[in-house]
Parts: sequence; C-alpha cells; structure tokens
Amino acid sequence: MNTQQEIKKILDQKVKQYNKIDFIAKDPICIPHQFKKQQDIEIAGFFAAIFAWGNRTTIINKCNELMVLMENAPYQFITQHKEIELKRFLDFKHRTFNATDLLHFIRVLRHHYENDFQKEPTLETAFLKGLHVSDINVENTLCEFHNYFFSLEDSPGRTKKHISTPSNNSSCKRLNMFLRWMVRKDKAGVDFGIWKNIQPHQLVCPLDVHVQRVARNLNLIQSEKADWKTAVELTEKLKSFDPLDPVKYDIALFSMGVREQGLGNSLPAGRQGNRD
Repeated sequence: MNTQQEIKKILDQKVKQYNKIDFIAKDPICIPHQFKKQQDIEIAGFFAAIFAWGNRTTIINKCNELMVLMENAPYQFITQHKEIELKRFLDFKHRTFNATDLLHFIRVLRHHYENDFQKEPTLETAFLKGLHVSDINVENTLCEFHNYFFSLEDSPGRTKKHISTPSNNSSCKRLNMFLRWMVRKDKAGVDFGIWKNIQPHQLVCPLDVHVQRVARNLNLIQSEKADWKTAVELTEKLKSFDPLDPVKYDIALFSMGVREQGLGNSLPAGRQGNRD
C-alpha cells in the first residue's frame, strides 16, 4: 500500500503531466477559453459547467450550439436581448436541461448583471452572498447561491435540479468545477483565476465517478457515495498535500481515471455518472 508521501509524489507528477494547455481542447473548459472579456468567460464557463454531465464531445457541441444562439457574444446577448429573440431557444435541449431551464438561467443572469452596480459587473458577486473570510470551504457560498438563483418570482421548480446545493448533501460537482475554473490560477493556463474573493484553499474538489474511483483506489476516501460529505473528505485529504491549492489535483485525478487503465474504468472520456 502506498504511503501518503508516495501518493503525494504520484499526484504531484500527474498534475505536471496533465495540467497543461493540451488538456483544454477536449474538456468543457474549452468553451470559456474562446473568449477574452471577463463576463463572456463567466457566462460561457457557467453554462459549460452546468452542461458537464455525460460525454465530453456532446457537452462541448451543445455549449457551442448555445454560444451560436447567443451570437458568440454571451454577455451582450444576456444583457441586451429583446423578448422576441428568446424564441430561438425554445427547441434547445441538453439531456434533461430544456428551454424552461435555459430561459430561467438567462433571466437570472440578466437580473444579476443589471443589478450588480460595480464598474465591471461580475457573476462572482452572486457567489459571495454566503461567503465569510473564515469559511474553510464554499459550503455556505453554494447554499446561498442556490437560494439567490431561485429568488426571482415564478422561478420554475424543475430547474432547481440543475443548481445543486450542499444543503441536500449534493456533491455539487458542476458548481465546484466552475469555481475551480474561475478561482484557481497557475502558470499552466488551464484555469482562469479571474475571481479574487474566493480563495483557492476554500474550493472543494469536483467529485465525479472518475475522481471518486481513483481517490478510493489511492485510499484518499472511504465512502462509496458521491455526496457533499465525500467531496469534503477528499478535499481535506488533498489539503494535506497542498493546503493552499488542494483542487489543483482535480485535473490529475480526473485524467488518471479517464486515461490510465487500472485506476479508472472503461467509461467514455467525459464527466460521467453523477449529475451534480
């Protein structure tokens, strides 16, 4: 059995191997990398993370389809569209995410940006409503974001399944992945690091079946459940390897699960399994 020091050495090597620009092209993070403007990156990244459920090729294709519908200017479209222009989304669907869900997302995003009275409006402020400097992780942040996202009148109940919350013991994989993209920054250039108020040490590792399987094989976690408790358990273990940037190991664990026989499985190379 590998010692903790040996596991850290393995994971550090895998971070160097996989946390590279080459990772971007076949991952949903390639969608926000199409843009330069911060708000475009936020919106494209948010949808890419929310759609990250299933095969990566399908996810990327559906994201690109959505960006085309938004005229490849998501921030401009979100904040300036006319009501009649929303008809183009009525046939849009990705798995269980349908037009009802999409129109609510557009409505909430427009409301947020129009009421974020900063010089440069940002989606980051939507994630700061529950954040405290002393928080060890983003649990409060994600709980309050969920409440905020459905605070508008006539918010559709069916859409709540697409914005997970730790209050339901969800692993919140997709939101944790989005936060990783926005918060983490290193020289590799994969993650953006454009948000400065949430700190990298507060992030929670996105927990999908690939990450979970590799983590179990390395004895980083014991539970077979992909829930919030297990995601926090894994993150705390990763903090023992790097207390300031534990989630850097996400790309390593995920890539090991997808690409390396014996640590992963034979599933297609996507953020498979648990939808959260």
